[in-house]
Amino acid sequence: METTPWKVKTPSRTVDVELTLASSNHHVELSPADAGTHDRYVVQEVIKEMARARPVDAATGARGFKVLVLHEVDRLSRDAQAALRRTMEKYSAGCRLILAANSLSRVIEPLRSRCLCVRVPAPTDDALVGVIDAVARKEGLTLPPALAQRMAAAANGNARRALLSLETARVAAYPFNEAAAIDPPDWELYVREIVADVLREQSPRTLYAARGKIYELLVNCLPPDLILRTLVTTLLPKLDEELKPGVARAAAVYDARMADGAKPVFHIEAFLARFMVDYKAWSVRVERGG
Repeated sequence: METTPWKVKTPSRTVDVELTLASSNHHVELSPADAGTHDRYVVQEVIKEMARARPVDAATGARGFKVLVLHEVDRLSRDAQAALRRTMEKYSAGCRLILAANSLSRVIEPLRSRCLCVRVPAPTDDALVGVIDAVARKEGLTLPPALAQRMAAAANGNARRALLSLETARVAAYPFNEAAAIDPPDWELYVREIVADVLREQSPRTLYAARGKIYELLVNCLPPDLILRTLVTTLLPKLDEELKPGVARAAAVYDARMADGAKPVFHIEAFLARFMVDYKAWSVRVERGG
């Protein structure tokens, strides 16, 4: 993987966009959503450039095709997805596209209908243990099986998180202790702080402080849908059964609005405001014995 500056032509001017690419003579792999508001033009320019630079078979002289792997297609704006649909049709002779997405519902129907959809399930805990063990052996580490199992369980199907847990444990203390704690990532602790704040006090001051913390998470490249999902999963176990359905409904509403909007912080903040209003009303009712 390498970070490459890319000049992208927009209707008004040419802008410089930095993209992380993995490439060879026959493929290019990137995440166009990293370009932010310029994702539409990145999609068009990348496919156009690839169509121009098709590989040539040395034996036959025939022109082949390049494979373009686009990650996190569900994070692309609707305009970018529509542009991708048109561009992939226009250059289908010179390109083959593999689109990877975490949420199929966020990909527009015209784009889904032009692809063969293959669901790749998250790895099981046993598969994650195998990955952790393999990495530990290559690094010359002795990893207790019980600790590997707990790392896999804490990762919740996320291989990257499992390997980060291994790395964190290696830095914290080695040789490994079988009973060592699996610390959550820093951003998750930050989300827990937000949840603790809104449960402790429901006020404009608390909401303003939460906004600053949400901004900090976003500028550190945490996906907004992950922030919202973690807020909900952290909140739900702490709530009365009466409140849980309303929190789930509010999360669904603001998640859908966030997918269509341009400022994720507004929608995450609106979800917290809605929760604080409902939680305050419920608390007053309980205090009065209603």
